[in-house]
Amino acid sequence: MSRFPVGALLKFAALTVVVALATTVLALTIANASGGRRTDYTARFTDAAGLLPGDDVRIAGVVVGTVDDVRIVDRRLAEVAFSVDSDRPLPGSVSAAILYRNLIGQRFLSLEQGAGPAGATLPAGGSIPVERTRPPLNLTVLFNGFKPLLTALDPQQVNQLSFEIIQVLQGQGGTVQSLLASTSSLTNTLADRDELIGQVVDNLNAVLTTVNARDEQLSELILTLQQLVSGLSADRQPIGEAIGAIGELTQVTAGFVDDVRPPLRADVEHLGTLAGNLNDSGDRLERTIRNLPDKLDRLGRAGGYGSWFNFYLCGLSGSVGLEPYLPPTELPVYTSPSPRCGPDPDGVQGRAPNPVPAPPLVPVRPVDPADLSGLPLLGQLLGAGG
Repeated sequence: MSRFPVGALLKFAALTVVVALATTVLALTIANASGGRRTDYTARFTDAAGLLPGDDVRIAGVVVGTVDDVRIVDRRLAEVAFSVDSDRPLPGSVSAAILYRNLIGQRFLSLEQGAGPAGATLPAGGSIPVERTRPPLNLTVLFNGFKPLLTALDPQQVNQLSFEIIQVLQGQGGTVQSLLASTSSLTNTLADRDELIGQVVDNLNAVLTTVNARDEQLSELILTLQQLVSGLSADRQPIGEAIGAIGELTQVTAGFVDDVRPPLRADVEHLGTLAGNLNDSGDRLERTIRNLPDKLDRLGRAGGYGSWFNFYLCGLSGSVGLEPYLPPTELPVYTSPSPRCGPDPDGVQGRAPNPVPAPPLVPVRPVDPADLSGLPLLGQLLGAGG
């Protein structure tokens, strides 16, 4: 008859109890479980990204509770349900913030006492409003804020730093030492370019100051531009038709220029001949133009009474002689004593004479195109017009 191994069985049972107790303690530690009573509360956040059920609830860094649930309320807010040890009542002005627990992206709910009356407590089941909560740091917004500076740095360093930060926050990073080394290199580069960064900030400040000083003009400019674009959009069909008509006009004009190009070339050649003749007779032409006002003034006085010319006889004389035997002799026949025949015939005594009334219009004889044989283009135009 064999003996039953009681000793081995007792050892196995003892080992099983110890392992079960150790496992229970470990599970309670991981789950932040507590054997005491807890009080439930809620808090509302605009963003609760990264906070999960089971995460710690801490006051001054000490774990006092656990996050129970995270859900959406009012279609735009995140409500966090958490429980705190009943022996730790929360003040009525308590505020909540979601902070990073470590570099691998885990977070916890931090409770702090806000400004408010002392002695008041938050009742069980109470809620912390969104005005007294602070969402977690958004690294995307942080990196986008540094985007203008990162573009001026070495792309390889920026890519390495960004990759290691993402890997660490996702729990897939190698070592924090590599991350710190990249951060040190990045800060050294920023320190080397502090003057450039200062100039960028100064220039940006000047631009913003100018824009702020002229905000009304900028608003009017944007409004006017919007009205212009709206008007162009509303008139896009007539504008398109006008562009098409301009294209047709260009083609017709090109054909017209092709037709008149030969006679126009001949006219230009004759104009060159005319300009040469005028240049050769420059002295005579200048003298004629210089005397023309006085001549025209005298002709105006003579023909200002009608379609005829009035002439007044101021003197009459003759010359008699027989050359080479008898030199010419001046024989005065008649001299008028009238003032108009004196040194001031207009009687203005140095003043400007009264304007002479304009003579009536005289019909002009039509121009015969045959008279313009030397100007082919003008001849064609006048012939077509007739």
